[in-house]
Amino acid sequence: MKITKIDVKTVPISSPIRNAYIDFSKMTASALAITTDVIKDGKPVVGYGFNSNGRYAPTSLLNERFIPRLLEADPKDIVNEEGTNFDPHKIHAILMSNEKPGGHGERTVAVGVLDMAIWDAVAKIEGKPLYRLLADDYGNGEVDEKVYVYAAGGYYYPGKGLTELQDEMKRYLDLGYRDVKMKVGGATLKEDLQRIEAVLDILPKGSGLMVDANGRFDLDYAIEFGDNIKDYELIWYEEAGDPLDYYLQSELSKRYPHAIATGENLFSLQDATNLIRYGGMNREKDFLQFDCALSYGLVEYLRILDMLKEFGWSSRRCIPHGGHQMSLNIAAGLALHGNESYPGVFEPFGGFADQYAVEDGYVKLPDIPGIGFEAKSDLFELLLTIG
Repeated sequence: MKITKIDVKTVPISSPIRNAYIDFSKMTASALAITTDVIKDGKPVVGYGFNSNGRYAPTSLLNERFIPRLLEADPKDIVNEEGTNFDPHKIHAILMSNEKPGGHGERTVAVGVLDMAIWDAVAKIEGKPLYRLLADDYGNGEVDEKVYVYAAGGYYYPGKGLTELQDEMKRYLDLGYRDVKMKVGGATLKEDLQRIEAVLDILPKGSGLMVDANGRFDLDYAIEFGDNIKDYELIWYEEAGDPLDYYLQSELSKRYPHAIATGENLFSLQDATNLIRYGGMNREKDFLQFDCALSYGLVEYLRILDMLKEFGWSSRRCIPHGGHQMSLNIAAGLALHGNESYPGVFEPFGGFADQYAVEDGYVKLPDIPGIGFEAKSDLFELLLTIG
């Protein structure tokens, strides 16, 4: 059993939208295919992977370091003890060989791309959807048959006023989402409060709103903003300050009375551990948004879940960033709270299987081996062009 080739390409996910920190007009992603010598239905098993939005394509790192490192490994060192499948944990160790700890940088994204493709291949070889494999091998054997998802949008866009913002959120509700999220921090406080109130005005009973500052605020403004939104009783207030500023997070947690969400820009077990140790997060009400596709992959995510358990956190407090099928599988198989979604944004990577519409804020997963990319036609069409 061996890997016969690995192909990678850089693809655009450009969009004329922006959040409080960046615009996406020149954003890229790496898409990768791992071909194996395992034959299923007369064809070699191929695993696919890509990186989440918000980080640029790590194609150079993949080509220069990580793909050669994996291809040069002895085939017996990348399979399980029985020799019946590839071992993602052994492969992770090989990818991280000769890498110093700390200063994680963009390598977390590169390893995450390869990790996704490996898990896709492993599940296909097992003949199981990834969520079923995860539930059986790492969970309690039970799968969430449907997963909670919310619509993330509300970006700043040229010429987009309050009416257009309201219309956007109405479209998400019409698509079956119950809860929505919008960006803040890219306008004045007064303007952002007007934007929040405009969205709240059109939400029906039973729907809720999250706001996301994308790490824009310093401590004083994070507290001031929290003071101004606390009476709205939002679902959560997300990433007010720099993701590594645990002091800011801790001080904000003392002042803001409702749920806080963060973690999408923490890319390692150690960074996640520091957030839990020093960030003042409340395990009864706050949410953690680690994205495996940006943070060394599912192998590292499993370690993070083990760490959270040691600190008394439930996996149900985790709701990954990214809005892609990999996180959806993890949510279903490992009993997470749910998954983010970007309706009509960051295509074709965002979104879920074609025949599974969102209903009352929940979505189901296809019963096919692997992550399920083959059930998302626009994404699979792109993946087939790799190589």
